[in-house]
Amino acid sequence: MTYLMKYLIRSVKYFVQLMVILTVIIAVLIVAKVVDSDISKIFVNGYDSLWQIALMMAAFAAIYPRFGYSRRQALLPGSDEEAAPVLEKVMKAYGYEKEARPDAVLAYRKSSGASRFFRLWEDRITVTRFVSGYELEGASKDVVRLLNALRNETRDY
Repeated sequence: MTYLMKYLIRSVKYFVQLMVILTVIIAVLIVAKVVDSDISKIFVNGYDSLWQIALMMAAFAAIYPRFGYSRRQALLPGSDEEAAPVLEKVMKAYGYEKEARPDAVLAYRKSSGASRFFRLWEDRITVTRFVSGYELEGASKDVVRLLNALRNETRDY
């Protein structure tokens, strides 16, 4: 899958997630009788506000994959036989399991179904071996967390 296609899919998923969250919040406010149930009375511009909100959420969703996903390198000294167990240990400690892929790319997914659901199935960490370590690609917060764990594991070497 190309980078552009992944970007577009992530944007659409994030847009849907934002709209669902907004809808749930508005529904809770209506049920709790904090706001009136008439849309034209909830928002200043009435029903016109709905497409304005959707447009604003679409802008956020279009920007999010650029900052929410990244690719970073972790320096791991040693041969593949020495570095692979360290990577495997860290990934397992953070709740990832190796994913079987037909294209022979090393990838990990969250082992918890609930965690995968809340991340909209965008939980894959792709690992590429290079001369002095690994390159991790995935959600930025997870990649940074895993890189720090890998550095801590290899600090004694």
